[in-house]
Amino acid sequence: MNFKNHDELIKMVKGKSNRVIVPGANNEEVLEACKMGVEYGIISRGTLIGPKEEIIKHASKAGLKLDIFDIHNENDMAQMSNIAVEMIKAGQGDFLVKGLVDTKLYMKAILRKDIGAVKEGSVLSHFVLFETSVYGKMFALTDAAIMIKPSLEDKVKILENSINTMRALGVDCPKVSVVCPVEKVNPKIPSTVDAQSLVNMNKEGKIKNCVIEGPYDIYITFSKKLAMEKGVKDASVPGEVDIVLLPDLDSANPVYKAISFFDTKMKSSTILTGANFPVILSSRTDSPMTKLHSIALASYLKEANKSVVR
Repeated sequence: MNFKNHDELIKMVKGKSNRVIVPGANNEEVLEACKMGVEYGIISRGTLIGPKEEIIKHASKAGLKLDIFDIHNENDMAQMSNIAVEMIKAGQGDFLVKGLVDTKLYMKAILRKDIGAVKEGSVLSHFVLFETSVYGKMFALTDAAIMIKPSLEDKVKILENSINTMRALGVDCPKVSVVCPVEKVNPKIPSTVDAQSLVNMNKEGKIKNCVIEGPYDIYITFSKKLAMEKGVKDASVPGEVDIVLLPDLDSANPVYKAISFFDTKMKSSTILTGANFPVILSSRTDSPMTKLHSIALASYLKEANKSVVR
């Protein structure tokens, strides 16, 4: 990866010109993240969409000066998201930063066919880049927010999104662990059957530019020592994983939130992958720092994708 941690990521995008569009900007946390983005030289301009008086009030509390921001007064949450995606399509912003809007309405606006946000043949999927206190490198976890019960075909597309994103971040051949409850294929556990299929597709060259192994449990995924104790030898992913694919939303979202909650030194950034422009999809409970890191990641990918030809 071209950076080792989120601090390095922020340094790499400092001074880049980024115009953010924030639907639901009547939220102190997202405005505090915008303030830090301005201070770090990551945000150059922006449009804040939401109830104007509330935006001004929360901006004052966050200490955000509004001189480089336009305010679009809007009270309807669905319309906030619609205005935001229309501005992106019109070239009036570089990427979306989710504020105090319902995720369902946010996603509905992004998925509008006339906006053309989703890459042809792709799906939108959630990508969180973790930096933890217990694992020696940054890794991605997917999909913890969008795909509820992904089919095997969906998992292929989710993986392709994550692989392309990791390659844009400088990992030429990401190591992927397909995480399941157990490490052996069991017909009664569908996720293990999917894992075997994904591994086979990788070996056959149907999923390229990566190494896929599994089914693995969490222990095997993150520890070479524990993998060997469980009889997994001559494998390249354990203890070196770059992308963790979880079976479905029921498993991925709790794992995502558990890491975020229990590791007090954790840092993360979250985006949507599979879109034609960076989209930040942070949780309402995410800290302003997580939102700042997500803005930095979107900025990096905006620049990286300009020069990447696939």
